[in-house]
Amino acid sequence: MVLTCGLAGAGKSTYARDLERRGWTRFTIDGEAWQMGFTEAAAIPAEVAADLRVRQRAAIARALDVGEDVVVDYSFWSRAQREEYRALGHAHGATVEVVYFETADPVLRRRLAARRGSHPDDFVVEAKLFNRYVTGFEAPGPDEQDVTVVATKG
Repeated sequence: MVLTCGLAGAGKSTYARDLERRGWTRFTIDGEAWQMGFTEAAAIPAEVAADLRVRQRAAIARALDVGEDVVVDYSFWSRAQREEYRALGHAHGATVEVVYFETADPVLRRRLAARRGSHPDDFVVEAKLFNRYVTGFEAPGPDEQDVTVVATKG
């Protein structure tokens, strides 16, 4: 099981879609929210996102139980959330890897400015919302042994 980790615009969904093309089962809150009619990142109510996470956790468990490779395309902005999903994966027999996309701020802002809201992986993220994401983001620590860092500087 792979958990993508990083800020909006870091490259998580691009990476997850590549795994999906190679046969992995991809889970994404943004994709399901989009299908429900939420086409702006700031417009997804917290209770809707929480409900989607509960349903996806059950689906992730089922997929792991039948031996599927799973990529969870979330931001995993907090260590607590990463720990929760690590435990889920381990409880269902998976080896868990966190792929952390460490992307320079100017690159993130440039990528987000280019977004047009044309599909679920293209949510428009306004600067004010992005600044809140930056403030609340907890990067993986050096003691998190299962982390692979993908550094993007330019």
